[in-house]
Amino acid sequence: MSEPSFQDPSFQDDVLNELGADRLHEIAGLLGTDAAGAREVVGSSVAELSGELRQAAAEPGSADEVGAAVDEVASPEPPLQGVATLGGLMSGGLMAGVLAKLAKPAADAVAKRTGIPPATANRAVELLVPVVVAVLTKRAAKKGGAGGGLGDLLGGPK
Repeated sequence: MSEPSFQDPSFQDDVLNELGADRLHEIAGLLGTDAAGAREVVGSSVAELSGELRQAAAEPGSADEVGAAVDEVASPEPPLQGVATLGGLMSGGLMAGVLAKLAKPAADAVAKRTGIPPATANRAVELLVPVVVAVLTKRAAKKGGAGGGLGDLLGGPK
């Protein structure tokens, strides 16, 4: 399996670390595999999500939304939580919404590449969305909200 060229191994590692053993085990159970198999699918899923995010950032129809989501993640102010965000539906803020839209195409690509049933791949990618948001937020906080964009958060080319 070849990973997309934009994948930053440290981003994938950060997602795996944030995911933790319990949630990795949950994904392994969902996939009917062991931890190593789940790690491989998580890696593919993270690569696809980050690739879809980069593509959305480059397209005129979605660039503003992705830019606003990156700005929100990079903001020193935490996004609204719970009831303040329509009953908690958007507790991950704009970035969670953007990633949720990109989850299906990413899952379809993972399913095609791995042979996992599309519904199962979709569920695995959905489980990763809040983890990816958390990693992006932590990476932005480490940068101190100082400049940078999506490329800085994901690693690799801007």
